[in-house]
Formats: sequence, C-alpha cells, structure tokens
Amino acid sequence: MAIGRLDEDSEGLLLVTTDGKVSDYICSSKVDKEYYAQVDGVITDEAITILSKGVEIGFEGTKYLTKNCKAFKVEVIPDFGPRAKKIRDDRHGPTSWVSITVNEGKFRQIRKMTAAVGFPTLRLVRVRIGEVHLNNLKAGEVLEVSEFTVKK
Repeated sequence: MAIGRLDEDSEGLLLVTTDGKVSDYICSSKVDKEYYAQVDGVITDEAITILSKGVEIGFEGTKYLTKNCKAFKVEVIPDFGPRAKKIRDDRHGPTSWVSITVNEGKFRQIRKMTAAVGFPTLRLVRVRIGEVHLNNLKAGEVLEVSEFTVKK
C-alpha cells in the first residue's frame, strides 16, 4: 500500500509498505513531510513568515488554520527532471521555489497555503518523509528502505 497520497498534479517521494503500523505512523503528525513548491512570482520574506506561522485555508467546507511549519526560499533547485505536463514558460513572468515542511496532510494543503499568501503553486514535489530523502532518484526509480527512522 502507498503511504500517504500525492495528487494527480504532484510528484516526488512516495513510500510503499505492507506494514499497516508503519503506514499509520508515517501518516501521523509525528513525521515531517517536506515539499518543494514552485510558485508563481518571486516569493517574499513576508509570505514565508506568514506560511511559517500558519494560514487559513478551506478544508471540507470549513475554515482551517494550518499548524506552524518550516518554510524558506530555495535558492538552489535540485534537478527534478522535466515535468510530464508543461506548466508554462518564462514569458508569463518569474517563478520561485519554497520549501515547506509540515507534519499534517490536509487535502491539497501546500497548494492552498501558497495561494493564501498570494503565490499559487505551479509545481509541487515531495522531497522528504521523515529521514527518507528523494535525493537524486528519478521518476519511476525505486529505493528499498529497510527501516524507517524519524529525526528526533
């Protein structure tokens, strides 16, 4: 079974297991999940601060204040390879990347968070779950992880 979900427009690290206890643990709020989001425009320090402190998003028809998270501008973008579906090109203005680490997982949360601070997400890549990193894995590659560890 896949642990957690990536929506149709997202990409990146996906863990698979046959151990339901491991799956439940990783999906819990005890494990950090880090995402790199390419956003429309050059994200500001003010937007980063707001993201870090939590923003109000809609979830299941009600308003929800996200928990505090870690957020920062990403200066050096890893080579994620080409995206299967083209987003847009440079004619439409600049883009920037932000790292957002959360330990919750509401429906399309990262996308809603960046939109709430005025910088809609164009591309979303999950780069880390706990201490398991995407590193240089390419789409479709598999890496066997014998033990799941969480940073203390």
